[in-house]
Amino acid sequence: MKWTLLILSVMPLLASAQKFTINGYVKDAATGESLIGSAILNRKTLQGTTANVHGFYSITLPSDSIHLVYSYVGYAPIEIRLLLQRDTTIDVGLTNTSQLDEVVVNATRADEIQEITQMSSVSVPVEQMKALPALLGQVDVLKVLQLMPGVKSSEGSTGLYVRGGGADQNLMLLDGVPVYNASHLFGFFSVFNADAINRVELIKGGFPARYGGRLSSVIDINMKDGNMKEMHGEGSIDIIAAKFTLEGPIKKDKTSFLISGRRTYLDALVAPFVRSENPDARFGYFFYDLNTKFNHIINKRNRIYLSTYLGDDKAYVRDQSEDSFRKYKDEFGLKWGNIITAFRWNNVIGPRLFSNLTATYSRYRFTVFSNSEEETTHPGTGDVEKSKYYTEYFSGIRDWALKMDYDFVPDPSHYIRFGASGIAHRFSPGAFTYNVDMPHDTTIGSKKIDAIELSAYIEDDIKVTENLKVNAGVHFSSFNVDNRWYYSVQPRFSGRYLINKDLSIKASFASMMQYIHLLTNAGLGLPTDLWVPSTALVKPQRANQVALGLARNFKSGYEASIEGYYKKMYNLIEYKEGSSFIDVQSDWQDKVAVNGKGESYGSEVLLQKKTGKVTGWIGYTLSWTNRQFDDLNNGKWFPYKYDRRHDVSVAMTHAWNDRMDFSATWVYGTGAAISLPTATYKSMQNSPYAGSYFGQSVYYYGDRNSFRMRSYHRLDLSFSFWKTKKWGRSKWTIAVYNLYSRRNPFFMDLTYDDDGNRKFAQYSLFPIIPSINYSFKF
Repeated sequence: MKWTLLILSVMPLLASAQKFTINGYVKDAATGESLIGSAILNRKTLQGTTANVHGFYSITLPSDSIHLVYSYVGYAPIEIRLLLQRDTTIDVGLTNTSQLDEVVVNATRADEIQEITQMSSVSVPVEQMKALPALLGQVDVLKVLQLMPGVKSSEGSTGLYVRGGGADQNLMLLDGVPVYNASHLFGFFSVFNADAINRVELIKGGFPARYGGRLSSVIDINMKDGNMKEMHGEGSIDIIAAKFTLEGPIKKDKTSFLISGRRTYLDALVAPFVRSENPDARFGYFFYDLNTKFNHIINKRNRIYLSTYLGDDKAYVRDQSEDSFRKYKDEFGLKWGNIITAFRWNNVIGPRLFSNLTATYSRYRFTVFSNSEEETTHPGTGDVEKSKYYTEYFSGIRDWALKMDYDFVPDPSHYIRFGASGIAHRFSPGAFTYNVDMPHDTTIGSKKIDAIELSAYIEDDIKVTENLKVNAGVHFSSFNVDNRWYYSVQPRFSGRYLINKDLSIKASFASMMQYIHLLTNAGLGLPTDLWVPSTALVKPQRANQVALGLARNFKSGYEASIEGYYKKMYNLIEYKEGSSFIDVQSDWQDKVAVNGKGESYGSEVLLQKKTGKVTGWIGYTLSWTNRQFDDLNNGKWFPYKYDRRHDVSVAMTHAWNDRMDFSATWVYGTGAAISLPTATYKSMQNSPYAGSYFGQSVYYYGDRNSFRMRSYHRLDLSFSFWKTKKWGRSKWTIAVYNLYSRRNPFFMDLTYDDDGNRKFAQYSLFPIIPSINYSFKF
């Protein structure tokens, strides 16, 4: 009897100490699309977690009655109450608030800005991106990210220059695959089609250990999985391009597909005008891209994905003529493009352990080509003489990669991620092929280079106390090229401390290593840049970054952050003065200044509103960025090209009602740093006939980037009008880029005025540009 009473008294204690796990997927109820980063919170204990990039979540709680709240920005939350007595799987579908007449959204703490450990990170809902004004009607993910504090940009370019870094220091991932060139139309648009995208996240510092290989930022873009419920489509047509997206179930709630394509028709529009000037000439430019994705649920524990991207740009000039004795055909052109493929296998190994295996292929290539054919018939003899001439300059990079990632959530106080990856690189740093009436091609230039990059990581998001939460981890990497190994250990740390329930202080430190480099030519955004590996002469780039900031959530739906940062970079490279990518006679390593240093520091302020009829943000950046090379500027430090003291961005969208919305952006930036000649002199020439004499004029430049162009600012507006049809909805959008037609500087040059005096002239790209776009959904 005594033992029975003891057992009965202990059993409730044992039951209360026992823990069970709830896991599952959080999706859009209407489409089955994963809601990445959605929050799951137990209201009784305020313990919570978030869904990963596949929508999977896991939370372990004591056996008890629990009250779970599932929430996601722009969606109505769902509350579930249950008595937790065993491991349980709960898949949840949330409803988009735009589909509801009225909904009350109760804020939950798990995903609020002051709660999360990650700092220097920002995400913009894709629908908000698509609502903002766009140049010529082309919605552009990277153009929107350029509006964020800490990100510098250039007129007519999709390049991102984050916290003093270069364009090559951004890790751009599309479904986990690196994208090596993200530009269409010589840099005016990016390759990312917003209609095919589910989520975009920009990380500027405090990098989690799972990311590696770049110094300055991560742009993590996830494609849509494809509608699991029913067939849907959307498309648009504007001044220069048309696009169409179709998604739906192959087998409902089991297998889905998505296909999204876009193409310009500039070549078709321009062709009649070119023919009217020269009937034998043809000029054209076009780009296209195609995204596809297949998603198959094998069972509750296993699912697979196959996603692809294919895109190309081509610009060409063709000329041909024919008469009684001679005919010829000439063609000159540029072409560049990417191919990206990713195969993913998700496996729920157990209630607390999730794995993702990813196999990828990525290839970028750039080609300049010229082709000429001529046929001459000699009068009298009738003999026919034929000649051919072909030249091609080629560069590129190709990757095969395999990666294994694990998410382990033992309890709400720990979220552990670990994994490893390997990449087989092949670099083609520039080769010149020609053929002049020969049976075989002749190729000169740099040889292909193979390299292996290996990495592993582990990180833990730890709740130390009720107020202190830390993400600590380490990223290991190595790189092998020409039988030489480089190794790196990169510690990472981010932490947040709650001052009160709405305000937190955050700090981070990140050490980064980058084994590949981009040699960039100044000027127009031509994709002539060369990807090259670290070698015995060219060391890997390194960076250390620290940041400190405050994050505040306001009950009115606003959130604000202020951050200060300092970043030091080592082993940067840059073309030497006068070097050119097209010079294939010398090795690329002989054209670069190596072992450069960089320093960037500043502060950023962001006030953002993500929900309601009015959404948007105000951002401000105050920053300094400098570089130093022993072989440049006499070894003295100089301002980086994208060093701008002040940057301001304002972005706003307003939904008047369900039939009309309005959006606007305004940006301001201090003038970019440039180098200008300060004097000219005549060079001394020698001639066997005229003796010594003063020849051509030579410009003398002072310190590198010691001048500033005028400040940059512009205002863009957009009005959209929706109409509901039996088959869906249509929308007309009227937009104006650069409303007050500010002549913003693109570059400056030395020229002459009407009196023959030397002067500096500013050249601009875009005046006021109106556009109209028609889009539809069904």
